[in-house]
Amino acid sequence: MELIYLDHNATTPLHGDVRQTILDTMDIFGNASSLHPFGFTARQRVEQVRKQIMEVLNASEGHVIFTSCGSEANNLALKGLVCSGSQCAHSMCHANSFHYITTAVEHPSVIQTFECLQHIGAEVTILPVDQYGMVDPDAVRNAIKANTILVSVMMGNNEVGTIMPVGEIGKVCREKGVTFHVDAVQTVGKMPIHVDDQSIDLLSLSGHKLNAPKGIGALYVRKTISLCPLIHGGHQEDNLRAGTENNLGIFALGSALTVAAEKGEKDAAETRRLRDRLHQKLQDNLDGIKLNGHPEHRLPGTLNLSFDRIDGAAILEMLSMQGVAVSSGSACSSGDDEPSHVLTAMGLDPQSARSSVRISVGYGNTEEQIDKAAEIIIKTVNQLRKLSPL
Repeated sequence: MELIYLDHNATTPLHGDVRQTILDTMDIFGNASSLHPFGFTARQRVEQVRKQIMEVLNASEGHVIFTSCGSEANNLALKGLVCSGSQCAHSMCHANSFHYITTAVEHPSVIQTFECLQHIGAEVTILPVDQYGMVDPDAVRNAIKANTILVSVMMGNNEVGTIMPVGEIGKVCREKGVTFHVDAVQTVGKMPIHVDDQSIDLLSLSGHKLNAPKGIGALYVRKTISLCPLIHGGHQEDNLRAGTENNLGIFALGSALTVAAEKGEKDAAETRRLRDRLHQKLQDNLDGIKLNGHPEHRLPGTLNLSFDRIDGAAILEMLSMQGVAVSSGSACSSGDDEPSHVLTAMGLDPQSARSSVRISVGYGNTEEQIDKAAEIIIKTVNQLRKLSPL
């Protein structure tokens, strides 16, 4: 049985070039903080990738902090934000004096971090979204108060793919003097990012979402922003993240970014073509399906669909048994019986939300796989509808 992987928003396979980079650099084992040739060699490669990330983000100033993943980068941005000046105003210590703004469709690593801050007294405004999962920049403007210190909005939604108007939101934040954090885990390497033009102060990214290995992420920090570390015990990463740098992960991330820079636009176009081909085949052969997410302003590989009269968990199980890997939403929330918070925020009723399937196309997928997956999905949906009491 051929396995067809259509869950690239959850994680991605290693790109061939990235795999080769890992093999080629496995002997660069030195501690990047060590003052000898082994350390110098590692440090040089680490700094090359740090500079590369700045270039990918079109950042004229600031610095990059390497983390273990996007979730850690989000936590560092939200919990680590401090006011300028010599007196520490760590959000975990002074949260009860601060106001934060986010949206109802953020990743769990943002939503649950804000819940943590709320438990210690922070005020958090969670903005609603429209039927496509998009927030109104004017709603951000109207929510900002005198003590607002941070707005956090994802760039591309991990469940439905909707791309937020971060440039407009960034302008509002810059005008109001509020720090702007963007979770760009799903978008780095898939679409152009200009942190200067978009007025982004903090930006999170993750390697395993762009065909690098798990265990490596990063946080871009504008030079005017001060943070307190989450992990103490070492001077690494500008004293913001203790622990010896993950050499191989960092080198692999650099390789993945190189691939994205060279092939990203072409790959995105092909990914979009395959996604739309699958969507069209399903539309042509099934009734009662609905696209969730913006029809145009959407990540190139994301296709979130609700199927009338079936249970999403049932279709996932049956597709898995036939070798087709898809998901019902965020991989970080898999196994949760509650309907997707993203879909319910977009106005879907619980039954429609539970009948949704997220299909995400990416590196390695072929037209033949897409056609085969469409055939299997159509057959499976029809089988389930015959059995459904709904």
